[in-house]
Amino acid sequence: MDKSTITLTRKIQLLIDVPLIDKKEMWEKLYRYQNRCFRAANFIVSHLYVQEMIKDFFYFTEEIQYKLADANKDEMGIFTRSKTSTTARMVFDRFKGEIPTDILGSLNNTIQSTFSKNKADYWQGVKSLRNFKRDIPIPLPVKCISKMKYDPEKKAFCFNMFAIPVKTYLGKDFTDKRLIMEQLLKGEIKLCTSQIQLKAGKIYWLAVFEFEKEKHLLQPEIIAEASLSLEHPIVVKANNVRINIGSKEEFLYRRLAIQAGQKRIQAGIAYARSGKGAKRKQKAIYKTENLENRYVSYRLHVYSRKLIDFCIQQQAGTLILKNQEDKIGIAKDNEFVLRNWSYYQLQTKIKYKAEKAGIELIIG
Repeated sequence: MDKSTITLTRKIQLLIDVPLIDKKEMWEKLYRYQNRCFRAANFIVSHLYVQEMIKDFFYFTEEIQYKLADANKDEMGIFTRSKTSTTARMVFDRFKGEIPTDILGSLNNTIQSTFSKNKADYWQGVKSLRNFKRDIPIPLPVKCISKMKYDPEKKAFCFNMFAIPVKTYLGKDFTDKRLIMEQLLKGEIKLCTSQIQLKAGKIYWLAVFEFEKEKHLLQPEIIAEASLSLEHPIVVKANNVRINIGSKEEFLYRRLAIQAGQKRIQAGIAYARSGKGAKRKQKAIYKTENLENRYVSYRLHVYSRKLIDFCIQQQAGTLILKNQEDKIGIAKDNEFVLRNWSYYQLQTKIKYKAEKAGIELIIG
C-alpha cells in the first residue's frame, strides 16, 4: 500500500538571534558540534566496516565467534548489547559532555541505515568506504528545537536549536518556504529530523517536512507520455492533447549567454584595478557566482511544475518518461549536450513532484 505522506527538504538560511557580544560563543558551540560529528561519523563507519568484515579475518583461530549479535540473546554473539547500540555507546562515551547525545544518536542511525544499503557493494569491492569531511552537516532532531513562533517585529520565524536562539532569513522569498513555515506553526504538516549546514560563515537549515500527498481526481488508466529533448525540454501527450513545455531558445541560449558573460568577466580580471588584492579584482566573479546553476534550477522547476499541472488537468494517474536511457546515452557521447542539458536534474524534479501529486511515474 502506498504511503499517504511524502517528505520534502527545504534549505532555509538562519541567523543567530543574540546580542553581538554573545555570537562568538554560539558560533564556537556550533563549530564544536560540527567537529564532533565529523569525528564521530568516521568512528562509526570504521567500526561498522570492521564488524561486517570480521568474517574475512581468516587468521583468527577457529574458536573465535563472529556472529554480530547480543551475547545475552544469542550464544554465538560477540556483542554485549545490540548491534545498533555498539557504535552508539562508543561515540557516547568518547564525546560525553562535548555534544548532545541526541545529535550523536541521530547521526548513528543515519550512518547505520546508509551502511546497510551499501554493505553488499563493500563486500564485492565495487564501492569504497565513505569518508566524512570536516564540513559534515549537523543532525538536528526535532526534540532539539523549541519555542518556535513568528515574530512580527523581526518579520521572521524564530526558534531555539541546541538552546541557541535563531531566526529565519527568507529574503525575497519567491518559493514556498514562508507558506511551509506557516503550515508548520498551524500543525498542518510535520517536521522531521533535519540538518544544520555551516558554509562560508552562514548557517543553513536543511529542514525536512512531511506532507500529506495532494488529492486529485486522477485515473490510473489515463496515461500521459512525456519525452525530454534538447529542442523542447518536455513534450507531453495525454487524451489526444499534445503540448510543448519550454523551448531551446528559452533554456539553452540563455544558459550559453550566461556562460559567455562569465568568460568575458574572467578575461577582463587581468585589467581590473586591484586596490585590496585578489578579492577586489575578482569582485565581478563573486556577483555572478552560481548564476548559471540558479537559472537552470529555476527553469527546470518551472518545466516540471507545468508537466505535473498538465497531468492533473488531464486526470492522468500514470506518467511515462519515454526513451530516457537512450537520451542519457546520447548526452554522454555528446560533450556539448552533456554540459548544457540537465536530463537527470529535470528527471529528479519531475519524480518528487509526481510523487507529491499521487501520480505514478514510469521511466522507460
